[in-house]
Amino acid sequence: MSENTILNKKSLDFLEEYLNNAAPTGYESKGQEIWMDYLKPYVDEFITDAYGTAVGVINPKAKYKVVIEGHSDEIAWYVNYITSNGLIHVIRNGGSDHIIAPSKKVNIHTKKGIVKGVFGWPAIHTRNKGKEEDTPKIENITIDVGCDTKEEVLALGVHVGCVITYPDTFEILNGNKFVCRALDNRMGGFMIAEVARLLKEKNIELPFGLYVTNSVQEEIGLRGAEMITQTIKPNVAIVTDVCHDTSTPMIKKEEEGDTKIGLGPVISYAPAIQHNVRELIIDAAEKKNIPFQRHASSRATGTDTDAFAYSNGGVPSALISLPLRYMHTTVEMVHREDVENVIKLIFESVQKIKKGDDFNYFKKGSYTI
Repeated sequence: MSENTILNKKSLDFLEEYLNNAAPTGYESKGQEIWMDYLKPYVDEFITDAYGTAVGVINPKAKYKVVIEGHSDEIAWYVNYITSNGLIHVIRNGGSDHIIAPSKKVNIHTKKGIVKGVFGWPAIHTRNKGKEEDTPKIENITIDVGCDTKEEVLALGVHVGCVITYPDTFEILNGNKFVCRALDNRMGGFMIAEVARLLKEKNIELPFGLYVTNSVQEEIGLRGAEMITQTIKPNVAIVTDVCHDTSTPMIKKEEEGDTKIGLGPVISYAPAIQHNVRELIIDAAEKKNIPFQRHASSRATGTDTDAFAYSNGGVPSALISLPLRYMHTTVEMVHREDVENVIKLIFESVQKIKKGDDFNYFKKGSYTI
């Protein structure tokens, strides 16, 4: 499988449409529709739940069940308070960063449609004469929609509880860097969909059911994964999310580890990572010459891996991460080769699970160091 056979034009068109669509936590439905429409030719059936998690199933009647998973939501804001002179105060929906908000354009989602606004900020000339004590805080950032009164704002359809997203769209930088908001973790949903596509196009039959799972509400506590794992009751789960590129300024490698875009997928070590699943993935990488990096988490991985691993009496789970720069900003950046290699690694890993006996192997709970 050469580098150039992974992502084709149809794949990239899907990725662009999928990324450009807003899908904040709790409002993922349109993005899930786009994802399911793309995945439809490659799976046998779909499962959805009441909160919007979507699962494409290959070989649904099989006894054993393997999950490959990403999450579909993006960080956002909520309207929290409208002042008498028409300015909007916000609270977070997920881990939105107040530091980057000033001067950003926003879309406020209302029943009347999108209302445009901007996060305003005082000019440098007026801020304490060059001293920078007045930094952005959740209490002092506000959105201006061009209204002079609260009544005008309400007339636009904006009210407390309206969700707010950034409009930044997909682009390719320097030929091989994908840049957009919400790469965390729309890229995960994209990559697992590409795995399903490759399995179908290469006529690969699996001796188990493969549950291609795009979970909701990860950004506020892994909630979608917590729900859907109880529905699927998988035997094994391979989760994909993003992790930090620690080569950029102001990040301490001594604390965050040493991972970088362009050097391959990142395989995690953590209490929630089941050793046999991880070693199967590493073996697949080594046998297929797929470059990879390693990362350790002292407690939780902070990803849906934790939700799957600690469900249903314990599900053997592992995490393959895509290194990413500038997480939870509107200019998140990943390397195309890493995207292709994560797809390859999941694709090769699921094929290494050959027969039902393998699932008994995964259940072994005694390990040597």
